[in-house]
Amino acid sequence: MPDEQPVPLHCFAHAGAGVSSFHSWLAGLGTGVRPVPHLLPGRDSRRRQPRATNREALLADLMDDFRAMPHTPYVLYGHSLGALVAYTLTRALHEAGLPGPALLAVGACPPPDAPSELADACRESDDRLLRMLDAVGAVPEDAAPGGFWYRSVMPVLRDDLLLADSLRRAARAPLRGGPLTVPVLALAGTGDPLVRPAELAGWRHWTAGPLVTRTLPGDHFFVREPALPRLLGRACRVVRRLAPATRVPSGARG
Repeated sequence: MPDEQPVPLHCFAHAGAGVSSFHSWLAGLGTGVRPVPHLLPGRDSRRRQPRATNREALLADLMDDFRAMPHTPYVLYGHSLGALVAYTLTRALHEAGLPGPALLAVGACPPPDAPSELADACRESDDRLLRMLDAVGAVPEDAAPGGFWYRSVMPVLRDDLLLADSLRRAARAPLRGGPLTVPVLALAGTGDPLVRPAELAGWRHWTAGPLVTRTLPGDHFFVREPALPRLLGRACRVVRRLAPATRVPSGARG
């Protein structure tokens, strides 16, 4: 793959978020990598559009862009909910007979067949859900009941958890077109109370390709820490070096 063609790193954020987590990634990723954040409907500049709360609505929003993509290697990274989005997209491309990512990277997300405390609580009362969100640091310290966060972010969070629940259920349906063979890089934060590093091994049941697991500094939101873009940048450069091969990036191992 020519040096002048950076590897696109398509990024999907956690529940309740837009794409601000990825705004500072360009320098951390290093040379030869181009971050491509994907803003889902119902937030920021797309706030007037209906939010996707199931697999069908999500893929209706994403698939056309990936169908039209040039056939050059690219990488998907999803964080928490975003990991389920990235996996769902990878699977849909596979079932449609379309080129998928050279590497699927998933962060802060248990495999779809493992318990997920937040996704499993998507239909809980506001009070219980808020307590759970507060326990993992998802509620800002200055958020006041009835204030901006409660009015603007909480509804997005609840819909995103409904989406996560739908994607986890849909992932358990039989896969068409043979097994996925995409390499998977599964990541956890050292202090994440929702996803323990040992759970990452379960992702090996979701691809016939190789699996590499890594633990990075931080809690559930280690997407905000500098170690993550550095690691993904190394992985993307190995993808570029190995193109068109799809072996798991050895450069992600250190």
